[in-house]
Amino acid sequence: MTLDFYLTSLIVVLVPGTGVVYTISQGLFRGPLASVVGAFGCTLGILPHIAASLLGIAALLHTSAIIFQTFKFIGVAYLFYLAWGIWRESGTMKFKRPDQQEEHRANLPRICLGGFLINILNPKLSIFFLAFLPQFVPAGEAQPLPLMIGMSAIFMGLTLGIFILYGLAAAKVSAYVTASPTATKWIQRSFAGAFAAFGAKLALTD
Repeated sequence: MTLDFYLTSLIVVLVPGTGVVYTISQGLFRGPLASVVGAFGCTLGILPHIAASLLGIAALLHTSAIIFQTFKFIGVAYLFYLAWGIWRESGTMKFKRPDQQEEHRANLPRICLGGFLINILNPKLSIFFLAFLPQFVPAGEAQPLPLMIGMSAIFMGLTLGIFILYGLAAAKVSAYVTASPTATKWIQRSFAGAFAAFGAKLALTD
């Protein structure tokens, strides 16, 4: 694996997208553990896209407009659902206190599932990996599949690590950023707006 692969993967992961926004929101409003779980869920959501690319299923998505549009608009609907849920809860979301530990642990599977759904319902990720991974396979490579599996594992590891850093950084400053109830309300609405914008962007792109 070349240095170009590592640098390109790092840049792709660092650029804020739906997964980053989701992980940061969990860190800000639910604490460090929730941010780690959210990052893990987002990373798990990449796995089916990588598998689809390696198996050639992404090519089917690319050639079948009906299948692609179906997945895309399910993803759009989910992003708008997230946006509406955050907007509706703005000003009511509470920070974790010691006596709320059990309640927050009970929410962890839902947080993980939310991150998973954000990524798995975006069919463009399958197309991305179909185009991305082969670029770094040397011409004449005798065993391209094991190499691409290895690159996929590294990409997922980078995703998990970077997302966790984003989330923990957000959790670290949450007490300062959200000290004001009014500020907290508008920060939550900003996240709602971000998810709505991601949904609109997905809906409007081919």
